[in-house]
Amino acid sequence: MVPKAVFFTKGVGVHKERLASFELALRTAGLAPCNLVLVSSIYPPGCKILPRDEGLKFLAPGEVVFAVYDRESTNEPNRLIAASVGLAVPADSAMHGYLSEHHAFGETDEKAGDYAEDLAASMLATTLGIEFNFDSAWDEKEQLFKASGQIIRTTNITQSAIGNKEGLWTTVFAAAVFLNAE
Repeated sequence: MVPKAVFFTKGVGVHKERLASFELALRTAGLAPCNLVLVSSIYPPGCKILPRDEGLKFLAPGEVVFAVYDRESTNEPNRLIAASVGLAVPADSAMHGYLSEHHAFGETDEKAGDYAEDLAASMLATTLGIEFNFDSAWDEKEQLFKASGQIIRTTNITQSAIGNKEGLWTTVFAAAVFLNAE
């Protein structure tokens, strides 16, 4: 199976039980009725990106769904958590791209998202033979990658949240969900 489409989604859940907070995060992401299978980080050649609402229409309760996803949980009051999935798409649609997962404590949406995007783009750049300094800031690498003409798109989906002030479990979730539909 080579997926023909992908959509991105995210969610957050809060509950006294850690597992239930994850379930609630999946509900807000629209994926709770599905059986998720975590896959590695390859973005298939020619894969079409669908809006979340359109992608969710293709899923059925109980369906086994392949996704690149990440999550983070805390029951520490006021602790900032984030989960992110980054994407880097090559200019040549016959080539594969990369997805990356990143979760963190103390990072904002922007910081966690930039990190995940940087990671995906760096993996793709090494595959394409683009030379760069791994220690450079993301903004600098992003300009270099796009100027090369070999990487046309980078993006991310990130969910952050501040741990519940009462000490309930807070879970954040972000995913790229693969579909066989076009």
